[in-house]
Amino acid sequence: MRRLLRFLALSAVPAAAVVCLVAVPAPARPPAGLARLIDEVVTGPDYTHASWGILVVDADGNPVYARNPDQMLAPASVTKLFTCAAALLALGADHTFVTDVFRRGLLLNGTLRGDLILVASGDPIMGGRTGPDGKTVWKNSDHTYAGSGLAEAYLTDADPLAGLNDIARQVKASGVNAVEGEVMIDDRLFARARSSGSGPDVVSPVTVNDNVVDVIVTPGAKAGDPATVKTRPETAFFQVDAQVSTADEKAKAQVEVLAVGPNHLAVRGRVPAAGKAVVAIHPVAEPALFARALLVEALRRNGVRCEAAVIRPGLPTLPPRGDYATLTKAATLKSAPLSDLTTVTLKVSHNLYASTLPCLVAVGDGRTTAADGLRRGRRLLTDLGVDAGAFSFGGGAGGAEADCVSARATVQLLRGMAARPEWAAYRAGLPVLGVDGTLAAVVGRDSPARGKVFAKTGTLYWTDVANDRWLLRSKALAGTMITKGGATLYFAMFVNNVPVSRETGSAREGRVLGRLCEIIHDNGP
Repeated sequence: MRRLLRFLALSAVPAAAVVCLVAVPAPARPPAGLARLIDEVVTGPDYTHASWGILVVDADGNPVYARNPDQMLAPASVTKLFTCAAALLALGADHTFVTDVFRRGLLLNGTLRGDLILVASGDPIMGGRTGPDGKTVWKNSDHTYAGSGLAEAYLTDADPLAGLNDIARQVKASGVNAVEGEVMIDDRLFARARSSGSGPDVVSPVTVNDNVVDVIVTPGAKAGDPATVKTRPETAFFQVDAQVSTADEKAKAQVEVLAVGPNHLAVRGRVPAAGKAVVAIHPVAEPALFARALLVEALRRNGVRCEAAVIRPGLPTLPPRGDYATLTKAATLKSAPLSDLTTVTLKVSHNLYASTLPCLVAVGDGRTTAADGLRRGRRLLTDLGVDAGAFSFGGGAGGAEADCVSARATVQLLRGMAARPEWAAYRAGLPVLGVDGTLAAVVGRDSPARGKVFAKTGTLYWTDVANDRWLLRSKALAGTMITKGGATLYFAMFVNNVPVSRETGSAREGRVLGRLCEIIHDNGP
């Protein structure tokens, strides 16, 4: 609908003051009935004590639907939209991490009478998600969520040690056949931090296999048979005592991984006969020692005799960081582009990667802490047009107590990114409704909105001990969609503080947000 401005009579205006007036589009009116359909959902009896914040706008920023758009609510993993945006703005979608290995000492007849030192670059993937076609791979439900109670977990087909094997082959090709000294990891790039989400929680400049050991439990042929237990990666760094049985086909899988001593794990439980393998994880407490052990084993595996022990807590002193310019480089591992990292972070809601990104943003500014990165991120987001007064972040993943944001600030973020050259990489990382990532199973294959909504999910639980249930602190969804009428919309939806049973979990609210997307898709502009 357009309002046509009338032209002033030229005879009434001096020649020097003639003003050219043009047709100006009027703000689009929200479609009739859309508000009623949304209100019927969000005011239902399940949300008597809950809080909603919703904003939907068109491509020009005109409101299509709004409900408490300025109320700051817990965004859960929608926080990752802000984290990834700040990283892309700070570093660029094509940014790569370069991990170098230097030799210190004398190389004589193929024997290094000294040390090999890997200088961690902050690369969270380290070549461990490279598929057969050379592309970065992921599963809709990531292995780092194993044991969280929120979802099943799956392993990719990639070799988590591919990067370290590549490094080892380069060391061998450089003329090093044996190392008589030590193998060391320089992890001084940024200060160690803690993840603000579930899963592995040690944020370190060096990360191999997402800093976890995967425990894969495969049932025996029949009930009563012992289950087979393997680890990924297979390493002497951990000793595993496994006693897992095969139960009746109708039994529920129960697998527990216990740390019973330094580098000693006990695996106990049962898995149903004829069932699929169960994946559990054990987070690594010391990523640098873990990576060092895996590098020692990779060197040996690739023909480099290495006298260093796999497990050795005490190591020689690292050289001053400025001394690397005087040392000989033995290997270099170049990462996939940052766009691949943000895609995995958004598609599977990877908490460790999201918690690492603020540290990398800080390093790009010459600083070393996650707090530095969050502060730089605030400046970058403000320059993008996001109201800094309408968000609060205590971490990058979405589980910090301080995390709060309004629906309006989230839409400002999305529209700001849509005007940037990084938008293509950013949008490509968003889960697609009914297709992949954390939105893969939210709607059916026959949903009219399937494949038309590109958005980040968020889920955050607290345990309600008094009522033996969960408090769904936040269920959230924010992104962009293409409506039935072909319009591009940007939206943010948050619902906070919904009591749910342990059996129901967040599945119901996930379907509700999917249903709201369908309503907007079908009835929007």
